[in-house]
Amino acid sequence: MSYSQFTLDDIEPNFNVTITEKVGIFNDIPQKEHSQFLQKLLSYNIPLALDIATEKARSEMIITPILIELKKQFNSQISLFSGKEFNVDLEKGLTGYCDYLISYSPSQLLIKSPVITLVEAKNDNIQSGLAQCMAEMIAAQLFNQNHSNSIPTIYGGVTTGTNWKFMRLTEKIIEVDSQEYFLNPISKIIGILSHFIRTGADSIGLHP
Repeated sequence: MSYSQFTLDDIEPNFNVTITEKVGIFNDIPQKEHSQFLQKLLSYNIPLALDIATEKARSEMIITPILIELKKQFNSQISLFSGKEFNVDLEKGLTGYCDYLISYSPSQLLIKSPVITLVEAKNDNIQSGLAQCMAEMIAAQLFNQNHSNSIPTIYGGVTTGTNWKFMRLTEKIIEVDSQEYFLNPISKIIGILSHFIRTGADSIGLHP
């Protein structure tokens, strides 16, 4: 078993969690300014990525630049991992590679305190990535518990590059925002991801 093999039917019974859904959980989070460099880059990259129409193009040309912008905004006090192996519990199937992980640490050598997991949707189908993202969030929560990291909430997202769906895990409750968010405006996506990082940052001494 690995993260990508989980289905939505597996999550609740396997991990004793409850999945709830609500529209607009993160809708009130304000937009956040971003650099003109990102704006110009995406203005060029997005049409190109959509024309190429592969997951790799969307990942490299849309998703990664947004996450690098986020890392810059936090003065590199957070770490960004792409395609990183994240083996937490073999017996529970919490093993495999994560598309993206964001951690409360400046270190790029080791994953120390993961707070956000992001999954790139397969075949432009957001629904297809939900279970994988949930499994990775549960793994991040377990990792932090095993390493005495006081991180109360783990956040997750599934994206096609242009469409984004977000969720959060607190204790044994996974809350899924039924609303999808879009790149127009990009500042909304930056605002939501930035909010995820700031929430609870003080509990581990991060002051971005």
